[in-house]
Amino acid sequence: MLNNNPKYYNLFFLLFITCLTYAQNTANGKITDAKTSKEISSVDIFINDSTEPFLKTSGGSFSVQSDSIIYKLKFSKKNYSPETVTITPETADNIFVKLSQEKENTIAEIVIHNEKTKYKNKKENPAYAIMQEVWKRKRNNGLEKFDTYTYKEYEKIQFDANNLDSAFMSKKIFNKLDFIFDYADSTASGKIGLPIFLNESIYENFGENKPGKKIKRLLVAQKTSGFQDNQVITITAKNLYRDINIYDNTLNYFDIGFPSPVGTNGFSTYDYNLTDTISIHSENAYKIRYQPKRKDVLAFQGYLYIDTDSYAVLGATLKSTQKINVNFINSISTELEYDNPDENTFLPKKFITEIELTPFAKKRTSKSIIAKRSVDYSQYEFNKPLDDKVFTRREEEYDAKFVDKDDAYWVQARPDSLSKSEQGVYEMLDKLQQTPKFNRIVKIYETLASGYYNAFKGIDIGPIFSIYGKNEVEGDRIRLGARTYFGQNDPWRAQFYTAYGFKDQQVKYGAEARYMFNRVNRFMIGAGTKRDIEQLGVQLTTDDGIMARTFASSTLFARGENASLSSINKTNIFASIEPWKNFQVRVDGTLQSIKSANPEKFSLMYYRDGDLRKTLNDSHVTLSLIARPGAKFSQTGVDRYEHGTLAPTIILKYTRGIEGLFNGDFNYNRLQFMFYKPVLIGSWGKTLISFEAGKTFDNVPLGLQNVIPGNQSYSLAQNTFAQLNYYEFVADTYSTLHLEHHFNGKILSFIPLIKKLKLREIAFIRSAYGTLSDASKAINVDGFKYSAPSEQIYFEYGFGIENIGIGNLRIFRVDFNWRGNYLDRPGISTFGIKAGFQVGF
Repeated sequence: MLNNNPKYYNLFFLLFITCLTYAQNTANGKITDAKTSKEISSVDIFINDSTEPFLKTSGGSFSVQSDSIIYKLKFSKKNYSPETVTITPETADNIFVKLSQEKENTIAEIVIHNEKTKYKNKKENPAYAIMQEVWKRKRNNGLEKFDTYTYKEYEKIQFDANNLDSAFMSKKIFNKLDFIFDYADSTASGKIGLPIFLNESIYENFGENKPGKKIKRLLVAQKTSGFQDNQVITITAKNLYRDINIYDNTLNYFDIGFPSPVGTNGFSTYDYNLTDTISIHSENAYKIRYQPKRKDVLAFQGYLYIDTDSYAVLGATLKSTQKINVNFINSISTELEYDNPDENTFLPKKFITEIELTPFAKKRTSKSIIAKRSVDYSQYEFNKPLDDKVFTRREEEYDAKFVDKDDAYWVQARPDSLSKSEQGVYEMLDKLQQTPKFNRIVKIYETLASGYYNAFKGIDIGPIFSIYGKNEVEGDRIRLGARTYFGQNDPWRAQFYTAYGFKDQQVKYGAEARYMFNRVNRFMIGAGTKRDIEQLGVQLTTDDGIMARTFASSTLFARGENASLSSINKTNIFASIEPWKNFQVRVDGTLQSIKSANPEKFSLMYYRDGDLRKTLNDSHVTLSLIARPGAKFSQTGVDRYEHGTLAPTIILKYTRGIEGLFNGDFNYNRLQFMFYKPVLIGSWGKTLISFEAGKTFDNVPLGLQNVIPGNQSYSLAQNTFAQLNYYEFVADTYSTLHLEHHFNGKILSFIPLIKKLKLREIAFIRSAYGTLSDASKAINVDGFKYSAPSEQIYFEYGFGIENIGIGNLRIFRVDFNWRGNYLDRPGISTFGIKAGFQVGF
């Protein structure tokens, strides 16, 4: 089963783009004596922050080529002052380096540890004593100590395609698009580096710590190369990055935990060496080199710069190892710079992160894109009175025109001017937007990412992945649908579908319309109706949405027969509002009739006032409170794109069934609660926690009962029990707990040969407990068949292997599931295998 969570659409885009590009970093030039202008040989060249020379020149010319990003070259020769050159795509070719001879009295002895020094124990290591002082003085973000604060944030994100050549440029795909190479830069190897995307954003940040905690991050300007109206690429870029704090024990990259070299448990992962004492911004600093003890773990290598007096972190470099086990990622590089206003706090100053992305392999010649993000923090002000209106959401914040600024504004707003290649990106992408072929390529991506094909202006056909299905009642099933779509910030949307089953020869349909009145509080109303065949009982905390369809109704491959399908006629109206950010209040009114779609094999018949009924009529009102603290969204329309975060989902629902309203058969009250949260457990991976509990306070028939969700398909399905049959457990009162831990290869990396496969292990356990009253059983004709897991807590457990694939393309997962108890029941499966696609880092 394909994971179709919208937050992974950015990965589809990256795969789509990077299939067209190569990455490799080169630089070349000459080295001469500054006084005599004669060429110099036997010069050691260091790449980036390496302490080992990459090359010793044999003549006056040099050429270096690396499989990682080159952003700095250092040139060193005895009796000469070392020289450092910053490398950019514009300056990598024909570098002219002049070395000056040192005067004898200025030469100081500097010991560079090219190999890590071995100590009998860590207490003998001088770096350990320094890091102990850092831990004792562990600093907090200085923003927390002031009553109020404001600061400005400038963010720049750029994508560069690297290692292009003439053969690549002549490919058929670039017919009528070859003008883009006018904006490319030549490198020493004859290859081409092409900037393909640039986004700039200006934010104003406001915070209040006393008397109450308030935070506001206001986007005041944004400029995107050619995609100002289509934010899909901008979202892709921004979703790659997370904010990090070097003092935390765990650093979050792609929602994967990396141990911090400044964390209090750093010595369990890293070796540290004190290499030098240098000056940074007029401050003396210890330069400490760190590297992981094991190269095949998720960890970094680089340098820490620690103030010699205050033991504050002035800066840090973090570079991933060559064996980084993250999908679609070849390397990560981060530079951090901090201000330290006092001995207890720090303030972010500048962060730069470069990510090399490839779709398939981690080879030097792999196709890749370099995604670079730089953030500058400035204009800090503290304890300045802030009006409460600053923290109030305003309509203009959600207007796309609110971020329109002219070129003069950007010249003033940027900390540094754009390079020539960066300036060219805007012009190039604007031209591409006018090219029909380019627009067709973008349309293909949008179709694959959204599942909808734009057939006419404002009309999309889809979802294309739901066209075909199969179940026991309908046999082969064809489904066609459409929706209105004028843009990602549409305030209204209408959509419908129709389906036909070739076995039951019945037409099904569904239609829904929604309209949003206010972008600030997202006040929205909607209505819809449908008639369809569904598998009930595969989800506990359901919604009343019309367009949703359960996976089990169209399962192509399953264990055993699935006859327990229902025929549903449903009409729904709803209203929702967000009185506070990321907190939604929703009220639904629903009318539905439910009957068995396969009466010969599955009965939903029940007794009401002594009469035997086969169709259940239900009228109910549902109040839902939905909290998503910390979630981030990109659009402001009726549908929103959610960024990948570790934000929890908390839902509290109350449902009231009303007898007699539109022929409703039952009065009932139901209360439900759901909590879901991904949690990083340091370098040991990530745990997914899902807890649900609920109670129906009145006796209702099977069609309205709480069914512990089973999964008879061979596909992966979140929050279901792999070894339960449909309707095996039914409960008036229930609670379920799902714990799933992803180790990110932590254990398998210890096993020779196996570790080369870069597989990742998963462990999980699922449990359910509930009760079902005799009165609820007696309502149903087949009530004797149903029971709850009340004798003991039902549980199942198992392990999985994920990250199965080739190179960087590792999107397959297999789970092995065992049933823990209730083994004496007929027709059960004690062991099962589930498999599916899982797109993620």
